[in-house]
Amino acid sequence: MKDLFGMALQDYQNGNYTEDLITSTNISDEDSLPLPYLFREFKDMPKLEQKALKLTKGLVLDVGSGAGSHSLYLQKKGFNVKAIDVSEGAIDVAKKRGVKHTALHSLLDETETFDTILLLMNGTGIFQETSQISTHLKHLKGLLNSNGQILIDSSDIKYMYEDEDGGYWMDMNAGYYGELDYFLSYKGEKEEAMKWLYLDLDTLNLACETVGLNCELIQEGEHFDYLARLTVAS
Repeated sequence: MKDLFGMALQDYQNGNYTEDLITSTNISDEDSLPLPYLFREFKDMPKLEQKALKLTKGLVLDVGSGAGSHSLYLQKKGFNVKAIDVSEGAIDVAKKRGVKHTALHSLLDETETFDTILLLMNGTGIFQETSQISTHLKHLKGLLNSNGQILIDSSDIKYMYEDEDGGYWMDMNAGYYGELDYFLSYKGEKEEAMKWLYLDLDTLNLACETVGLNCELIQEGEHFDYLARLTVAS
């Protein structure tokens, strides 16, 4: 991994902002991801993210923390937050912005336990593929303290396959429609392609049931997105 994401965050943090990240998937064209958005304050966050931060309690793990915007907000509210990311550049920026407790590793390498685990900005993307959902959910379950919660958001992207007549052109013989190839480029360089997973709520709920987690819909967004709370089933 070239860590172009981390490079872009470092450029913005260091005052070298000249262009945005470019993203695309195997079913969508290129789109820009504005760097200032990754440094947003609470008032500029989507309602689902704001709701998740308001529901946060206890000791917190911020998974895929990026530039640390969620962690910083919670720190200011008095929470003890651990921010983790696989991007070295992102962790460096989070530290420089004031996040006190960071770690450069993946979710599956985390070993501490928490009262709230946050997976935001399409948190299910970290699962990458449907075959990895159970592995990640079991690990998340093991990281929860008693009465702990996982707050996770995602989108049902079935709408992206809809045609003008209201039908769907997806290949039903292919894999799950929310399992995408994700591409990122920055300043003319291309990152290695990665898997990224969007999960509809019913599929997430079914996956949770198989590993002993409850899945509760907390709030729906404005464009097929949702926030869910996962807790250990009694």
